Amino acid sequence: MNRLPLRFAQVPMKWKLTIWSTLLLVLLFAVYNIVQYVFVERWMIKQEEANTQQDMREILNYFLENEVSFEEAEFVQLRNFLEKINRRDQLIRVLNEKGEPILTVSDDIPEQWVEAKSVSTTELIGMKQTNDRLVIMRSPLTIFRFNGTVEIVKNIVNFEKLTDAFFYVMVICGLGAVVVSGLGGRLLAGQLLKPLQAMAETIRNIKKKGLHERMQPNDNQDEIATLMVMFNTMMDQVERSFQQQRQFVEDASHELRTPVAIVEGHLSLLQRWGKNDPAILEESLEASIQEIARLKMLVQELLTLSRAEKLDPSYNFEVTDPEQAIRAMLRNMAMLHPTFHLEAELGAFKSVSLVISAQHLEQILLIVLDNAFKYSEKCKTICIRATVNEDAACIEVIDSGIGIPESDMPFVMDRFYRVDRARGSGQGGHGLGLAIAKRLVEMYNGTMTLQSIEHKGTTVCISLPIR
Repeated sequence: MNRLPLRFAQVPMKWKLTIWSTLLLVLLFAVYNIVQYVFVERWMIKQEEANTQQDMREILNYFLENEVSFEEAEFVQLRNFLEKINRRDQLIRVLNEKGEPILTVSDDIPEQWVEAKSVSTTELIGMKQTNDRLVIMRSPLTIFRFNGTVEIVKNIVNFEKLTDAFFYVMVICGLGAVVVSGLGGRLLAGQLLKPLQAMAETIRNIKKKGLHERMQPNDNQDEIATLMVMFNTMMDQVERSFQQQRQFVEDASHELRTPVAIVEGHLSLLQRWGKNDPAILEESLEASIQEIARLKMLVQELLTLSRAEKLDPSYNFEVTDPEQAIRAMLRNMAMLHPTFHLEAELGAFKSVSLVISAQHLEQILLIVLDNAFKYSEKCKTICIRATVNEDAACIEVIDSGIGIPESDMPFVMDRFYRVDRARGSGQGGHGLGLAIAKRLVEMYNGTMTLQSIEHKGTTVCISLPIR
């Protein structure tokens, strides 16, 4: 029982579309033909019945208007009238009171096919006679002392031949419709699946040649074209992510390799001959401790960046009094950097709640301010300014330090990127601070932008949603 659906599920999509579209078209064609056949058949029978009733009315009206007594002298005139009104494949006869035929006119219908019968009310019936189909109408006739019946028998065998021919034409057209539907369904399936086949081919090329392969969208602006554009966009993001991951691994390996190599060199030195020299032993231990501290700080920054990637923004974080929180942090920073002057313009934050946790707000500002302190060698003034619009608040950190070259601006918030490669990690850091700050801001649906002029200063704008 389950083998047939299973086998059909393994049929290629092109054949599935072809089969289903063919079945649908054939079903619609069959239903249309059946409805048309039944309608035409019934309509033609109704027409024959209406013609028979019309003939009966004309005959009865003639008899009544002329007050026919059905004497021998009238039979010739009556026969001429009935022959004139009679139709093809039709019999007309008049019965007396006893049900005996007294006048008969026929066109290819034997009298013995239908038994004569007197009626008191009009009747319309149908009957089969071997291969012929008859429509019989009987109506009573009363004129003075004459009581009889008028019978009209209509053979509709030609009508049945016409309907049979019509049926054969429908069967032949139906078979033709099956062939045309199959060809049309296959052509339609091919057209519909062509973009998907192109996508599959692109995926195979990506697997063989690399992530740079892309689809060529068509100009139809339909759903398939939209799917192609979305696929290319997704592949751009995937390729960018792989490049960033590769760069991250390379940069992390480089940052980790340097302190490990230094510690390894000092340990090798001690193992060979330095452990007996107190000066060399002290120097090597001090250098190793410094490098281990650098490793610890680097690992801590990587963990912070990893946690920022996994942050759940759906949790209801909120800083209800950001002005006081920022001023408290600035007081602590002023104690660590007594030579700097911090200007705070935070009045716009009164009665404002920021959608961010207090810990992450402090961490972001510490990263930005630490860079401002580090690269402001001459001008020791740093301004922290707050502005609020309809649905977001902006915290600007403005310094007058060495600034950032224009060529480095697009990359300063990338992981492990340092503007001055000549600076050591002890002076320039590991290049993870701004990447961590940017990721934390984005996790709260905020934005972080930089504006900088070399040798004049840098402005960092942190935009966060407000409650």
